[in-house]
Amino acid sequence: MANGIEEEQVQEGSDHREISVAEFFEKNKHLLGFENPQKSIITVVKEAVDNSLDACEEEDILPEIQVLIDDIGDQKSRVEIRDNAIGLSRENIPKVFGKLLYGSKFHKLQQSRGQQGIGISASAMYAQLTTGEPVTVYSKQEGEPCHKFVVRINTEKNEPEILEDEVIEPESDEFPGDKDYYFDHGTTIEMDVEAKYTRGHHSVRNYLKHTAIMNPYARVVLREPDGNKIEYPRVSKELPERPKEIKPHPHGVQLGVMLRMIDNSDARTVSSFLQNEFTRVGRTSAEKICEEAGIDDGRRPNTLDKDESEQILDAAQEVNLQSPPTDCLSPLGEDLMLKGLEKELNPEYSTAVTRKPTVYQGNPFQVEVGLAWGGDIKDEGSFNELRYANKVPLLYKKSACVTTKAIENVSWNRYNISQTGSRPQGPLYISIHIASVWVPFTSEGKEAVANYDPIRKEMKLALQEAGRKLGKYLKRKERKEVQEKKRRQLTSYAQEMGPAIAELAGEGNPDKIEDQIQQMVQEDYNPEQL
Repeated sequence: MANGIEEEQVQEGSDHREISVAEFFEKNKHLLGFENPQKSIITVVKEAVDNSLDACEEEDILPEIQVLIDDIGDQKSRVEIRDNAIGLSRENIPKVFGKLLYGSKFHKLQQSRGQQGIGISASAMYAQLTTGEPVTVYSKQEGEPCHKFVVRINTEKNEPEILEDEVIEPESDEFPGDKDYYFDHGTTIEMDVEAKYTRGHHSVRNYLKHTAIMNPYARVVLREPDGNKIEYPRVSKELPERPKEIKPHPHGVQLGVMLRMIDNSDARTVSSFLQNEFTRVGRTSAEKICEEAGIDDGRRPNTLDKDESEQILDAAQEVNLQSPPTDCLSPLGEDLMLKGLEKELNPEYSTAVTRKPTVYQGNPFQVEVGLAWGGDIKDEGSFNELRYANKVPLLYKKSACVTTKAIENVSWNRYNISQTGSRPQGPLYISIHIASVWVPFTSEGKEAVANYDPIRKEMKLALQEAGRKLGKYLKRKERKEVQEKKRRQLTSYAQEMGPAIAELAGEGNPDKIEDQIQQMVQEDYNPEQL
């Protein structure tokens, strides 16, 4: 007979059950950026556009993206996003849109916009939660039929429920596209969501503008609910270099990951395990690590216990290993960054700096900075900040982001830029981009980058380098303005000086003397010579 404690445990246990990841995020959608209708529509568009850009770049396709938004009443919108990427296979479509944490990038160490496999399926879940409607997907691969799926997420199981599965013929009225948009490959997503479409800083329009700045090789078209059409044109046919996948570096691996790698490895010796599973570990390095750890390098990895595995990991920190390769990164580059800034902002001056790659906790990262000054940029007092992580705009939580901290650490008045407190003033845009295989976001919503010292230091150095270039331009501009002022003054005096000199000399043609003075002024005070 069970005693009272056992009966209580059984009774308590009956209330416990496993919770799926979809069920968790359904109740905590704010963690993924679905906090309110205004922010949620930006998140929906962002996740789809990020996927489209990644899919295009992976196949060296110049992106063509359409974002169509219609007001369907009762604070709800129909969002349709079309792209010309490679398309999805029929087997993958339901899982991509109907299963959270299903993706192709999470286990890869290479730069990409999305990594967790949550974003677009979370958008589908948000649509389902707020309007009760499933997501509709059309996807076509080159030379293959167009597949249509209508998918709902079973949140208790985190599995897709397929409501419709059919092939759409090109001549069908339902076939996605129009005269401005037709490709033999690509994906179209349609979903109804609770949304509040606005304009301003936190808006779909501003998000796409920021996206266009950082992705000048993409053509993006937005049709707003009132029918207004905005095109962000492509200004370059040059795609950034495609990132390559790398293996983990011993300096960036924690013990739990190390234990899992050992369990999954087929290596017969510890030495071969270290060489096969990690980057920058050769035979000599593996032997040094084992010697430092006091472990026989010929031992089978699956015989190591937790303490011995930790000894190997600790020893790897002491051995001088090369930094991980940086071809896993795909920075925008200074030329493309300038094209993006100039296309959307039309400044009088712009400059860009791409720092050399560096490493934080075994993970390569690279910082890029662009400054744009004057021109069509209005002087509204404080500067404007553009923040990017792996080419994705960050619109929220600016004060918590390392980019803002780095800007505040720079003495901008050294570069002829006025400063109030720690913030630069004037008609200035500051764009900061971090490219990394692992961006340390402050939350699941990926809205701000954590304030880590090595990252902030790199950003500060890039800002200072770009600041020196802008400061040099502003100083030269100031000298030219002074020179121009002197030239105008002397030019105005020449009309009086010609007759006066002729009269004092008792000879000479006043008009000719005036022309000579004007010529001397032009030669000595030409601002273009500065």
